[in-house]
Formats: sequence, C-alpha cells, structure tokens
Amino acid sequence: MVTDCSECPLRKLDTFETLKGEELAFMRRFKSGELNIGAGTPLLMEGSNSPQLYTALKGMGLRYKILPNGNRQVLNFVFPGDFIGLQAGVMGEMQHSVEAVTPMVLCVFDRSDLWSLFKNQPHRSYDLTWLAAMEEHFLSEILASVGQLSAMERISWGLLRFYKRAQESGLAREGQCPMPFKQQDLADALGLSLVHTNKTLMRLKERQIVSWRGGVLHILDREELESIALEQKERPSVRALI
Repeated sequence: MVTDCSECPLRKLDTFETLKGEELAFMRRFKSGELNIGAGTPLLMEGSNSPQLYTALKGMGLRYKILPNGNRQVLNFVFPGDFIGLQAGVMGEMQHSVEAVTPMVLCVFDRSDLWSLFKNQPHRSYDLTWLAAMEEHFLSEILASVGQLSAMERISWGLLRFYKRAQESGLAREGQCPMPFKQQDLADALGLSLVHTNKTLMRLKERQIVSWRGGVLHILDREELESIALEQKERPSVRALI
C-alpha cells in the first residue's frame, strides 16, 4: 500500500520540515508511487541516466564510486529521508552508484516533473538547493577528516556522525542504532585499510566507548567519543524532505 504524503512517518519526526496546503498537494502529485527493493539491489549506477528520482522511506543504502584501478570509495550512507538521483536529474547521468544494503522502500518521482517543481514551487526548489548544499558540506567534512585526523579520530568521527544521522531518521534508541554495514564499508568511507579499521574498532571496544556487533552500533561513552572525534557542537536544524 502506497504511503500518502500527508501520512508520511518521516514528516512526523522533529528532524524534518512539515508541509501544508499547496506544497503538500504538489508533493502528492509529484510522487508517482513506491518501489520495494531487496538488500544488495543496485538502485542507480554510475553513468546511468534514470528517468526516476527517489526518497528513501525505509531502509539503508550506500553511495559509492569505483575508481579506474578498481578500488572503491564510499561517499556516504543512505538513511530514510535522503533524496537520491538529483545528480542524474540535473547533470544528465549519475557520477556515482547507489545500492541498497537492507531491504528498502523508496518514494518514486518522475524526473520529467522536476522542472515543474523549479517553476511552480519556489520553496521546494530551495529545499533541493539546500539538500545539494548539505551534501557538499558533508563531503568537505569527510575530506577534512580523511586528510587531517588520525585513524582513531577518523573512525570516532565516522561512528558519531552515523549515530547522529540515525537519530535524525528516528532509528536510534538509548545509545543504540542499526548499522547493517560491513567494516569494509566504513574503511572505504574513511580512507583506511580493513586491518587498521578492525584494530581501531577493537581499541574503542576495549576502552568501552563503542561496540559494533550483530549489525547494531552501541555508543557506550558518547562524551569520550565526541572528545576523540574532535566534535564541534552544531545547532540542530530542520532538514528538508522531498
């Protein structure tokens, strides 16, 4: 059964902005349906030109890029509420790939209707620009982390950022959240070897700061994790949701 935009469970979270009136009516017209995909399903491939755009309603995925030498760089983890495919919608083709890591439910939008959004919905257009700016901001943080932080600082930063995103998506409870990824995924995201990542995670577990087992991330000492990650406090902001 397709979820009506007026009953969207994500919009009930404090993280995401609410919609009323004509904006809500437009989103109900803009959404063409829902897509259910299984874990491991490629959603968008680098170089592809998809006629559809998506918002993750349920489940998690992975954005990544394969380099000419065959190595993989994980760009970001996909959470509920993330908009997927804007790159192809604007640039004509994807510059990276997106794959489901868990079963996912996706809201589907026709790319051909994107321009009517820009033309007739200025606030929604601003939201798309905001999402693109936030993605740029996150990539700059990743670059600073990879270039300037030690392995311990880098992994602490990555786990803390992951947990915060889970909180925003309503997936975190009492210091725990699902983390259904592999250590290799985390290593590829942070520019570390699998061996180095494994040893660092073991050190964090031995110090009773973080535990990651059975697909669940446990934050045992958030204050110490924030200290290691050189975390700078940010004011909470309401996220755009397409």
